[in-house]
Order: sequence, then structure tokens, then C-alpha cells
Amino acid sequence: MVSLAEKMAANLDMSAFSKAEELKKRLWFTILALIVFRLGTFIPLPGIDPHILAEIFDRNSNGILGMFNMFAGGALARMTIFALNIMPYISASIILQLGQSIVPSLAALKKEGEAGHRKMVHYTKVLTVFITIVQGYGIAVGLEGMTGGANVSAVVMPGFVFRFTTVVSLVGGTMFIVWLGDQITSRGVGNGSSLIITVGIIANIPSALAQTFELGRVGSMSIWLILMLMFMVLALVYIIVFVERAQRKIVIQYPKRQMGMKMTSAESSHLPLKINPTGVIPPIFASSLLLLPITIANFSANNGPAWVQTLSRLLGHGQPLYLALYASLIIFFAFFYTAVVFNPEDTADNLKKHGGFIAGIRPGKNTAEYLDYVITRLTVLGAFYLTALCILPEVLIAKLSVPFVLGGTTLLIVVQVTMDFVTQVQTHLIAYQYEGLLKKAALVNKKGKRR
Repeated sequence: MVSLAEKMAANLDMSAFSKAEELKKRLWFTILALIVFRLGTFIPLPGIDPHILAEIFDRNSNGILGMFNMFAGGALARMTIFALNIMPYISASIILQLGQSIVPSLAALKKEGEAGHRKMVHYTKVLTVFITIVQGYGIAVGLEGMTGGANVSAVVMPGFVFRFTTVVSLVGGTMFIVWLGDQITSRGVGNGSSLIITVGIIANIPSALAQTFELGRVGSMSIWLILMLMFMVLALVYIIVFVERAQRKIVIQYPKRQMGMKMTSAESSHLPLKINPTGVIPPIFASSLLLLPITIANFSANNGPAWVQTLSRLLGHGQPLYLALYASLIIFFAFFYTAVVFNPEDTADNLKKHGGFIAGIRPGKNTAEYLDYVITRLTVLGAFYLTALCILPEVLIAKLSVPFVLGGTTLLIVVQVTMDFVTQVQTHLIAYQYEGLLKKAALVNKKGKRR
């Protein structure tokens, strides 16, 4: 049965959009904020020779650094103040969410409502600063040890001053992105952090397509292989949209109830459970956690100890150890984040309080066990879908030297965030239409006729 919201969303037209002034302000704010972010990806760190840095990065762009640079929107290759992007903040969020399952004091914050949420956000930002300092210092030391083809250092004046300015610049850039993401979430449309990552990926799509077509022009890749690659990208987009919109609907029955002086009739509804309840979170969390230590290892691989060079080689893009760790982290976060966002016991208690029940299942504990059984099976399917979607294209990319932006992880992020963005725009339009209907209803009740 089609819901009222779905019917209204299907009837949205441009006239409704033209009258929704609040939505237009939010969209303009989102666009301007993302433009500011893109401008920041071109402000370089002080004391670095850009030509030597570009030469060094070209030699290491096929590994983890290339993937990190993709998430940073090219800021890492240019070594700008936004080189770390929002990844330290995501890493801090992962650490604290894991900590809530272990540390009782952090777990207690969940029960404090909005006050506990504000404390968690504060702790996350403090931990983000610490992580950025560690990563920034490692990058500064790694840059000092990097040399170009003529044995020329990438850093003009190595030393304490360079390291200090690099750390301060990266911390300032990362925290500005975190603040900008919060502003987009509260004053714009969509999730700010996800949109920032998505814009960074989309910014690399033109150059990735140009690189792919150049490989075909010089004969490194056949035309049929390029066509097959484009077909694979379109097929992945279709699969992502199909799976992300798929739901397992559990029918909920409500018996006749006495509400005051009125007897309500029996009715039924449904509880929608997505096949992939975690969305894009597991690949982003897995990428962020995997990139956290390896970035420093790659920067210091040329002049570091033998074990660092071995680690950098084993964790190269498409290597078995990298793929195994990436798949394991995706599966782990798929189950972990499902447990965070969906609690079967709380859902069963809420249904029991409102008189709802699942046909053939007793309310209370039995309902919770049934919901846990269903959500576990869905999470298994979702984890398998995410792992296959992210790992199989990575193997092809590693073997064919295709740009990272055409991989399953990036396509999943772009498609999922775009769908969420469109949904929020439709929600704002529906809310505006409801507001207009309420105003008209008030006028009718007041004057007894239509205006």
C-alpha cells in the first residue's frame, strides 16, 4: 500500500519548489559551503616544493595514498591544509563508538539524552585534534625524508618550524572541515560529513575518466575493456539503488482499542527493515580505520626500517592482506553499526506499549527474539553485499590500473549520499505542502469559505 508521504512525493512539482523559500536558502547554503571546502583543497602547506611533491606522489599514487587522496578530493596530492580531510573525525567517532561498548562511563552517556550526545560530540572533537596531531607530525617527518628524482628534498627548510607549521595547519584545516560539516547538517540539506566526502570523490571523476580514455588512446587498454568497465559501473549503480531501496516489511497488527469515549477499529501496519540497514557507514569506517596507520607507513617507507617497507608493500592496493583486512572491517562494522542503530528489545517494548504485535509471535521477549533473528539474517545479506561490492571492483582496479574513483566503495558512497540528499529535499517539500494545507484549513475554519 502506498503511503501518503510517497503519494505526495510523487506529486511534487517545480511550482512547489519555487515557493519553498526555506529550502532554497538551505540549498544555497549547502552549495556555498561545499565551494568553500573545494577552495580549501587548493591552499598548500607552507615550506613544500609542489613540483617535487607531485613527482613523488606520482610514484606512490597506485597504493593506499591514491585511495586516501581520492577521499580528500585531491588535497593530499597537493598537500594542502585539507590534506587529511574529515577522516580523523571519522576515526575518532569509530573509537568512541567502540568505547561505548566497553567503557561503562561512555555507555552511560547514551541514557542522558541530548546532554549525553553533546558530551560525546565534544569528546569526539577532542580526540580528532589528538589524532590529527599524530598524523600531521608523521606526515611532516615523512615529507622531510622524501626526495625527488634529482635527490632534491620536497621540503624547502626541514626542521622544527616546518613540523610545527605543518601540524598546526593540518589541525586547523581538519577542524574547519568538521565545523563546516556541522553547519551543513544544521543549516543546509543532507549530512555534512557525507556530502564533503562525496564532493571530494565527484571532483576526481572527470580526471579519472580522462585517465581511462587516455589508457585506451595509447593502447594500454582495449576499447572493449573500457566499454566493459563502463557497463560494470552502470551495473553497480543499478545494484546499489535496487538494494538500498529494498526492504523486509514485518506486518504489525493493532487490535480494537478504547481511546476515551471512542472505540478504534483493528488495523495493521508494517515495520520496514532495510536489507542494508547500515548504509554507507561500514565502507567509510573501514577505509578510515585502514588508512589511519598506513598513511604514515607509506610516507616513511622509502627511508624507514625494513618492517615499515614490508608493511607498505603488503598493504598495497589490491594486495591479499589489504583486501582481507578491508573485507573483515566491512563485515565487522556492518554487524557493529546494526547493533548500534537497531535494538530489538526496545522495538519490542515499544510495540507492546502501543498494543502492537506480530501475527503468531507473542509480545515481549518472543517478539524481540524474532526481530533479532530477522535483523541478523538481513545483516548477513547486507554485509555480503557490501563486501562483494567493495572488494571485487578493487581487484579489477588493481589488475587493470583503473582509477580508484570507479571502484565499488566510491560508487556506493556517491549513490547512497545522493539518494539521501534527494530524500531530504523531498521531505522539506512535503513539509512545506503540509504547512500550506494547514494554513488553508485554518482559513476555511475561520472564515467558513475558501480564500
